[in-house]
Amino acid sequence: MAAQEQYEELARQLSAIGAVKRGLSRVLPQDCSPATAILLALLSQHGEMRMSKLGELLGIDASVTSRHVAYAAERGWIERHPDPLDKRGRLLRLTPSGDAQLGEVSARYTDALAACLHDWSDDDVTRLNALLRRLREDFGECRPRAAVPAHRDASRPTTPRTPA
Repeated sequence: MAAQEQYEELARQLSAIGAVKRGLSRVLPQDCSPATAILLALLSQHGEMRMSKLGELLGIDASVTSRHVAYAAERGWIERHPDPLDKRGRLLRLTPSGDAQLGEVSARYTDALAACLHDWSDDDVTRLNALLRRLREDFGECRPRAAVPAHRDASRPTTPRTPA
């Protein structure tokens, strides 16, 4: 089991990942925000869905989801159509234009990562992918059981809470 200091360093490193995410967001097409790119990726990965499900996957409330959906729909990247099982509901679907936009986003992200990590070995990139996948999966498994200690030793320094 890792020592407390290792977890504290990991928390600092994960907080600093925000710089990587900001760098990647700078390579996006001008009219495609990171949130829009994620929305398109989720629709591509999961197929058509209701707005409530999309909001759940994005982890945002209905009003914010609605704004992101309206933005993507205005650009023709997604379409809304009646849910055949519930005519009051609407399903969201990625359009061919949205799929092309997602392809552009993916290519730009891939090129940016390749440029920044050009001196990494294939083994290092493979290992990083495996460890990040494992972290994401393990973190997801921890979600229901809030594994935060009830109290904290005041003599131990706290990890800065920087948004990712």
